[in-house]
Amino acid sequence: MSQIYIEYIFTINPVQPATEIIIAELGLVNFESFVETEAGVKAYIQKKDWYPTILEDIFILTSETFKITNTFKEIEQVNWNHEWEKNFSPIEINDTCVIRAPFHKSFGAKYELIIEPKMSFGTGHHETTHMMIEFILEGNFEGKKVLDMGCGTAVLAILAEKRGATFIDAIDIDNWCYLNSIENVERNNCKNINVFEGDAALLTNKKYNTIIANINRNILLNDMAKYVNCLSKEGELYLSGFLKEDLQIITECCNKFDLTFVESKERNKWISAKYVY
Repeated sequence: MSQIYIEYIFTINPVQPATEIIIAELGLVNFESFVETEAGVKAYIQKKDWYPTILEDIFILTSETFKITNTFKEIEQVNWNHEWEKNFSPIEINDTCVIRAPFHKSFGAKYELIIEPKMSFGTGHHETTHMMIEFILEGNFEGKKVLDMGCGTAVLAILAEKRGATFIDAIDIDNWCYLNSIENVERNNCKNINVFEGDAALLTNKKYNTIIANINRNILLNDMAKYVNCLSKEGELYLSGFLKEDLQIITECCNKFDLTFVESKERNKWISAKYVY
């Protein structure tokens, strides 16, 4: 028997960062999957989990910063593979790294990452993931112990292994991301990646040469002490998931923990930054 879904189509202006915020909030009220569009996002929830006032606690909808409208309708069970195939195009970064889905043909790139995104985050299409991939391609990961915090699809952990990292912990608090990361690690034949479900509370008795955290400003600020506590001396910290205007407060927080700003990248007002300990 096919399941009945409710499909919401959100039109958002400006699209980012509101799209990521609304996806996170909808996920908390049992929306199962999301398809980003040029104008915003489509969101899906099973009819059995839906109720008329479900959007009342989605705080971003009342924000004066963004103009968000929506329509919704009842639909038959969604063929998610078809939706992903329509909306997930391969991406090439710096002529050496290609991120593609299993249904795309091989590009023969030096680093070819096969990702089944499902509803997890981190395909390389978003600015923050794209910049973090650039940092990994530029950095030295040979023989390094690495933490991918907020791993999403585990795309950054997978690339870190392909770049020579010999021990990688990939952590995400979201169960779907955790399961999707395990699938993607196996799909890419990675042997050095350990996937965990949880948050920074897992970072006890750990030491890493390199920490990658692509999350959001508030979580980065809140967990900075835990990152530094498990970062080896002269270790590198790569942060992303925040906007240009947040770079100063992120750097000031890092400075309090003896982290030194090295450089940053910017794409469409999103920032990724590198610090050393």
